[in-house]
Amino acid sequence: MSLQSPPAAAELPPGPGEGHPPGAELSQGSTAAPSAEEGGEEEEEEGEGEKEKEKEKEKEKEKEKEKEGEKLPPIPSASTTAAGGLEEGAKNQFSTISNFITTINQKKEGIGNSPPQLVIPNIKNGRDLPALCLDVRQKKRMSMDTLPQELKAPIPPEPSLPIRTKSVKDFQDDMEKSKASGDWKAVHNFYSTTFDSFLEINAAFKKDTNSPFNTIEDSGIDAKFVNVVYDALLNTPQDVQKSVLKGIINGLLQEWTGPRTKDDLRAYCILLQNPQFSNTSTYVIYAHLLRQIAALTEADHHFLVHWSKKISQKRFKQVVDRLLQFISLRLFPAKPEEFPPMVKCTWWIPSATKVLALFNAANSLISPPIISYTDFYNSTLDHIDLMEEYHNWQCYGNSHRFSFCQYPFIISIAAKKVIIQRDSEQQMISIARQSLVDKVSRRQKPDMNMLFLNVKVRRTHLVSDSLDELARKKADLKKKLKVTFVGEAGLDMGGLTKEWFLLLIRQIFHPDYGMFTYHKDSQCHWFSSFKCDNYSEFRLVGALMGLAVYNSITLDIRFPPCCYKKLLSPPIVPCDHNALVGICGVTLDDLFQIMPELAHGLSELLSYEGNVEEDFYSTFQVFQEEFGVIKSYNLKPNGDKIPVTNRNRKEYVQLYVDFLLNRSIYKQFAAFYYGFHSVCASYALLLLRPEEVEILVCGSPELDMSALQRSTQYEGYQKTDLTIRYFWDVVLGFSLDLQKKLLHFATGSDRVPVGGMADLNFKISRSETSTNWLPVAHTCFNQLCLPPYKNKKELRQKLIIGISNAEGFGLE
Repeated sequence: MSLQSPPAAAELPPGPGEGHPPGAELSQGSTAAPSAEEGGEEEEEEGEGEKEKEKEKEKEKEKEKEKEGEKLPPIPSASTTAAGGLEEGAKNQFSTISNFITTINQKKEGIGNSPPQLVIPNIKNGRDLPALCLDVRQKKRMSMDTLPQELKAPIPPEPSLPIRTKSVKDFQDDMEKSKASGDWKAVHNFYSTTFDSFLEINAAFKKDTNSPFNTIEDSGIDAKFVNVVYDALLNTPQDVQKSVLKGIINGLLQEWTGPRTKDDLRAYCILLQNPQFSNTSTYVIYAHLLRQIAALTEADHHFLVHWSKKISQKRFKQVVDRLLQFISLRLFPAKPEEFPPMVKCTWWIPSATKVLALFNAANSLISPPIISYTDFYNSTLDHIDLMEEYHNWQCYGNSHRFSFCQYPFIISIAAKKVIIQRDSEQQMISIARQSLVDKVSRRQKPDMNMLFLNVKVRRTHLVSDSLDELARKKADLKKKLKVTFVGEAGLDMGGLTKEWFLLLIRQIFHPDYGMFTYHKDSQCHWFSSFKCDNYSEFRLVGALMGLAVYNSITLDIRFPPCCYKKLLSPPIVPCDHNALVGICGVTLDDLFQIMPELAHGLSELLSYEGNVEEDFYSTFQVFQEEFGVIKSYNLKPNGDKIPVTNRNRKEYVQLYVDFLLNRSIYKQFAAFYYGFHSVCASYALLLLRPEEVEILVCGSPELDMSALQRSTQYEGYQKTDLTIRYFWDVVLGFSLDLQKKLLHFATGSDRVPVGGMADLNFKISRSETSTNWLPVAHTCFNQLCLPPYKNKKELRQKLIIGISNAEGFGLE
């Protein structure tokens, strides 16, 4: 089944003006050039008298506005528990934010450009700023490139920064003196001045105010000073903390007349690290900060991404956690009255998610990443209507309508599994319904078996029968799987299906079968590069993996991470059958995960300090043994005549790695790819990372035996019985290796399903055999049969013997 690719899931937020529902707004996008409609161009034919009249009217209007704006909105206190907003007095209702900003600017001009002194009351019923109508927002975000030449204003030069000489030591000395004396005046002055504007923030925290720092390599931020100032902030009196919030609002309220400068981006980067934004009382200010950052241009986002990756791991994690908490509390507020109504701030969550996407992009640029990709998961999303999110994304793609599926890094693997399962169920139901309709339309008697993918196999011809069954029933692959072993009575209630998977996987991956090569150093399988006439068995393995995901079966397969990266290249089967599939960018790190010894040798070649050409005498040609015959392959045209030198050795290594992981196994992996996607063709795959596909297929390697103990069921035993207490005392004291062996012995895999240990449905049954017998496992049912051993020592001894020598079936 082929699906056309929809727009790829967004990893970075759209440019300014996209995906912003109407709502309160402090400042507009980075290109706030006025349109001709707003600017009101004057016609050349108008007389001088008419111009003078219009100027007088405008002056009168400005005076009226100045009278109306006697009060500025108060700033919420960091100590209050109410969320609050920029509260508007009953007599100070502004029709648009533009009027609000104009009033502030007029006041600044009237008092010699000094910042307005704001009173900071303790607000509990704060409201958001009045909204801009959609057409005004669009006009303000109009690109300057679309305007006529006569309306384009020259971009102003970056203003010079104030001179601030306070060092880290000076600040720390001031803090110590204030704590000792109780006089916080010096500290208060520092904080109120530093955060009063973006220019002051740069003056305080820029390494060198005379250097531009306009490259992605160096943000120019004195990270140590920033960290010291923020660490001390929450330990200062409330009036100091309020002065910081007041200054941030001043910075956010400034009117932008052109593209943002690098100093502006630096200020945004610093403000995002403010620990005050962990308090819900500051969320209105935080939301407007996030909105301005989300609305920046793609070029500005590029700088923020590269600067963010230089933040320390601790601070980086704090910013990510703060953003996730903001999203969670907006979705499910503990006290709804703390926040403005959702209808007035629908842009909060999209803005926060887009900023989070910048940090996710920064995290992915570094190897190893700053934090784990799982640290971006928001488990709160497990409790929303994920299928509605998924369908919105399917219908609207990455258009202006927001969906969390546009940013899949925030969705946990458990939530993605729910989406995939429900999508699979809907496809199963749809295909089963169509089969039923077809039968009825042909006046044939419906049969319940037509609603399932029925696979009948002989144990003695397991692989060939399975291959034939799946090839004949391609149209039924998306139906619920039911397995029958020929000549054996019994209904498939899940046990036979799992047994079929286990037996088939073990047989196909056996070294004697020749399809896969097992590498002992890395303990994983890789595709055999031997050429053959028919690659249908590789397609069968792919289909098996797809069926396992589709039917929520965990397989005991050991593929390297590179395999799952190739499996999602591309995640949707291309309509063009000549298009290459399963080809992805591979590196020496990928080869280390499969053939560490060879990868180490190539790494030594790259770091060799002598003459590579004379000492190694190699060419761009490699050799492989196939059925006892040595064959040569050129890595590039005429490669056998091109020597490997110090200058071209990087190219040689890259071509060699690409040959081993892509070119030499292309036909094998292409068949495997098409087999997997014949079952799992779904847009839901676009949501998955390669690591997440591996977890869906094989389960998670992280064990929690205490969780297994809590979810275990008993048959013939009670959890308080002495034998059961002995059992858990022994198991919880096992090493990780022995715990994995126990899990593999009892379930057929040493990995845990996505849903955790509870999804194993693990059962311990009482065995009435002699206590001289070893424990017995029924892997198809995740069942352990345990004789009533007399003491803990005997139980431990028999259990270790059983789990350490249980390779294959038939031990019992």
